[in-house]
Amino acid sequence: MTRSVESVVLDTLLSRQSVPVPQLGAPGPSQDEIDAALDAALRAPDHGQCQPWRFRLIRGEARRELSDLLVRAALARDPATPAQQLEKFRMTALTAPLGIAVGAALKSHPKVPEIEQLLAVGAAVMNLLNVFHAQGYGAIWLTGPNSYDPAVARALGFGAGQRHLGFVYVGTCQGHIAPRERPARDGFVSDWQRPEG
Repeated sequence: MTRSVESVVLDTLLSRQSVPVPQLGAPGPSQDEIDAALDAALRAPDHGQCQPWRFRLIRGEARRELSDLLVRAALARDPATPAQQLEKFRMTALTAPLGIAVGAALKSHPKVPEIEQLLAVGAAVMNLLNVFHAQGYGAIWLTGPNSYDPAVARALGFGAGQRHLGFVYVGTCQGHIAPRERPARDGFVSDWQRPEG
């Protein structure tokens, strides 16, 4: 008995979870797979058609350059950054075969406030993560001090009016990834009723 497309899609969405960078290895997605994921990202809700999402692909030797950039940025913020933290920044950029720097190009718009443009980028990243998962890859969206460092943003090509919002790392899962238990809906969902009076 064949499963319906709806069942397959739902199972895929319900099984997605972030995969830690140390468990993301080669091979990474092909160009066609990356293009499919980006095409899905560009279908995210976008009030006012602001198209705020920006993506910088980091692969090959550029991963080493990103590694060096993140370490330099950390030391510039705090010369006493512990060696263990520096090594974590270095290896995060080098481990996964594909990194994607996520940015938001924010516009002054009479009907679309900045928060809605940022949410549109978040929705785009969720589409990206879901497609990579559906293709059989692991992925994770990471933020942190390097994601909000103006020097890192400039080095990645995010200019005036743009923000760097973190990195998506993608690769093939190395070893078994235990499914994460999800919280029950009851703690997060309730029916709303307008108060009387």
